[in-house]
Amino acid sequence: MTSVFMASQPGPHTAQSIREIIAQLRVLPMFAGKVEDDDAEELARLIEEKHGISMGLGAVVAEEFRPWLKDARINGEVGDFYWSRYRRLLSLNGLPKSVIDATDGVTDQILDRLGDPRDSSPWRRRGMVVGHVQSGKTANYTGLICKAADAGYRLIVVIAGIHNNLRNQTQARIDEGFIGRDTGRLAHANRGQRQKIIGVGQFDQREFPVSLTNTLRDFNKATATTNTSQIGSYSVPVVLVIKKNSSTLKNLLEWLREHSVHQGTQMVSQPMLLIDDEADNASINTAYARDEVTRINGQIRELLSLFHRSCYVGYTATPFANIFIDPDTDDATLKQDLFPRHFIIGLDAPSNYFGAQKVFLDARDQHVRLIDDNEDILPMKHKIDHPVEVLPESLVRAVRAFIIARAIRNARGQQAAHASMLINASRFTDVQGRLRSRVADVVGRIRDAVAVDAGKGRAALRNPEIAVLHEVWTAEYAEADGADWPAVQARLHEVLVAARVIEVNASRRSQPLDYDQHGEHGVTVIAVGGFSLSRGLTLEGLTVSYFLRNSMMYDTLMQMGRWFGYRPGYEDLCRVWMPADGVGWYAHIHEAMDDLQAQLKRMELAKATPEQFGLAVRSHPEALIVTARNKMGTGKELPVRVGLAENLIETTRIVLDSAQLSANLRAGEELVSRSISAGISLAERPRGHLLQGVAVKLIMDFLRGYRAEPGLRPVNPLTDPKLINDYIDVRAESELAEWDVFIASSTRKDMHPLPFAGLEILPNELSVDPDLAREGVLAFSGASRRIGSAEDESEGLTDTQIADAREAFRLSRPDQRLPKTVNPRIYRQVPGRRPLLILRLVKPKLDLPHVPKGILTWGLSFPSSAIDGGTVEYVVNTIRMREMFGEEEIDEEALGDAE
Repeated sequence: MTSVFMASQPGPHTAQSIREIIAQLRVLPMFAGKVEDDDAEELARLIEEKHGISMGLGAVVAEEFRPWLKDARINGEVGDFYWSRYRRLLSLNGLPKSVIDATDGVTDQILDRLGDPRDSSPWRRRGMVVGHVQSGKTANYTGLICKAADAGYRLIVVIAGIHNNLRNQTQARIDEGFIGRDTGRLAHANRGQRQKIIGVGQFDQREFPVSLTNTLRDFNKATATTNTSQIGSYSVPVVLVIKKNSSTLKNLLEWLREHSVHQGTQMVSQPMLLIDDEADNASINTAYARDEVTRINGQIRELLSLFHRSCYVGYTATPFANIFIDPDTDDATLKQDLFPRHFIIGLDAPSNYFGAQKVFLDARDQHVRLIDDNEDILPMKHKIDHPVEVLPESLVRAVRAFIIARAIRNARGQQAAHASMLINASRFTDVQGRLRSRVADVVGRIRDAVAVDAGKGRAALRNPEIAVLHEVWTAEYAEADGADWPAVQARLHEVLVAARVIEVNASRRSQPLDYDQHGEHGVTVIAVGGFSLSRGLTLEGLTVSYFLRNSMMYDTLMQMGRWFGYRPGYEDLCRVWMPADGVGWYAHIHEAMDDLQAQLKRMELAKATPEQFGLAVRSHPEALIVTARNKMGTGKELPVRVGLAENLIETTRIVLDSAQLSANLRAGEELVSRSISAGISLAERPRGHLLQGVAVKLIMDFLRGYRAEPGLRPVNPLTDPKLINDYIDVRAESELAEWDVFIASSTRKDMHPLPFAGLEILPNELSVDPDLAREGVLAFSGASRRIGSAEDESEGLTDTQIADAREAFRLSRPDQRLPKTVNPRIYRQVPGRRPLLILRLVKPKLDLPHVPKGILTWGLSFPSSAIDGGTVEYVVNTIRMREMFGEEEIDEEALGDAE
């Protein structure tokens, strides 16, 4: 009924318009009083999946350029053969028209900023596209390749990751979306087996681009030469999909020099587009030796310099990539050629994107399960020969949940779709092999039980294996649509007959993730691996993930988010098992990424250049950590600029020194009493008490008296008193002259109040790292990473200011819906707002003697700043950073595959 009504309304529909239509229908006599709010919201979400998926165009920060594409199309000089085929394929694959239109628009913007291939004078263009993990970057650059070919680009090179499996997967996508033939078949010895039309080839076969690589193997000089020697001799575009590997690049450079350069200029005259997928990998991976990174970057620059006319477009989900951050002057000259000086484009994710906001903030309770039973069996840090005799109970439970989720999907009519589970619990391929064997044993045990007893109706529950499956179903999926137990039990057999447990890594035992060879039933696979699974490789229909790694590097963490993407018709079944600390890091990083996407939008409005955006990324507080990690091996101090404007700084590590903890409490109480003596009234608030208009001198005195760690330099550079004092000093007589102070009190009724500054304050209970606690350091951790709540930062604002900030935030989002958890940066951006100091008593979750019940912590929420770009100079000591973050775990496979 709703769909029929929508079809009669002018579109396209937004999240808001869908809900308005449902609201109109709910009051009709036939529905009045019968549709609950939750049901209406569920219906709206289902309709959005089918009709209302929207996708913004994203932000563009670019240098001035001369547009050429529109005129070329009007003059009939640019066709649309390749793009129109690809557009039809996207439509056939079920992509909503609004998303295809948005992809059309953004690829036009990118192409227009690349060089005009009809212009024969020399030119070079460098750009970057920043997307979200698993949000369709490959679809975007396949569209760009099609349009570039239509415009006249003759050579297109895609550099895809450092592993063969990832390169092969990318080649298969290019085969389907651009070439139209299965290149693996073209290399077949049997002539009859060679032709297999796939993807875009179904729609129009007048032209097929030539591929000098195929799904079976990377670039090879001999194969390329047998096809034909010169790029100029082809009448169709030539495409190569290669690994980011120095010997592959060396072969390609030699082949081009031998066959395609003009002897007079030593350059190739054909226009060339180079797409660097995962642009930060191997340009930034710390596992790579420094000279290898330099060599690969040098070869990419050399490849570009062979062409009179060349374009480089880097695609990444992590804008903290080295291309922005590496401040070493010797490296900077090498990297400079790849800096995206002409444009940076941020891709908006479609509104049905299942990303960090949904998983870790809005619906964490639904999707995330914490792992806390692994340390005795499979500790986070283990050696290459670690035995795997048994599995953590949480992993067995995750496997059972996956089997049930697949059965529910089959019951929903999704048996033709694929379903995958990811297990990433070790960096060693040998340990991954042992894990795979144990998981296969578990699946085999369940399969045997189901084969014998699943057909016995309720009596099946007498079988202990089936009874445990029923218990997991009750806990996880009893409320899910189309998931009553008899329907699930009836489908367990077909799920388990099809289920495969495989390894995906660089070992000989590894099996390919082949989603093409299947009949009417989709693939059901449990993939055990490490680096390959974490970077770039797409797991189709990923439903359950088990992730037991302690990587803290931002780009690694984001790339390991393979569980992000699109989950039409089964988003409610998706589950992620991970340690509490990991959840906290993801939520924290999501905010940092969100900040940068928002900054890109603001810089677009301010007509800023990519160079200015690069500076903004470099001065982001989180960039400080990435920069230092990249330089840890050097052990030297390096100066960086840190932006504290619009940022929250919190004490997350405190040394257990009773004298200092008492001094900290006194400093806080003195701040409150001196503020009241100065005539400031203490206002009671729903979640604490508020002082407004406190003089900056009192704040500075408090910060001088408070110590989180002994000595002058804390391990966390962002809480360094010198950094904060320098920043406040410059603004003490203007922007930061007056402060608000919020004394936060927990909303939990089961907490006992503690005395503080004449008040009764309920402390917040927080997890701490038990190992560090035994060494005398309280490092607050857990699923939030934040000591307080995001809403604390709205204190000091009026109700109107808060409502306006939330509404502006809603309107800035592609789907124009306000998420349950808003980014607190919106409160820091309110014009004219005062800086905010948040004081909070924390009760550590710890059974150690001599730990006080209430430890005073602080948070500083800084507003926008017009002075010095809101940054301050700071010197990072990389040795101290290593103490804080530990050594990075490097996967055995992280060095990539050989040729």
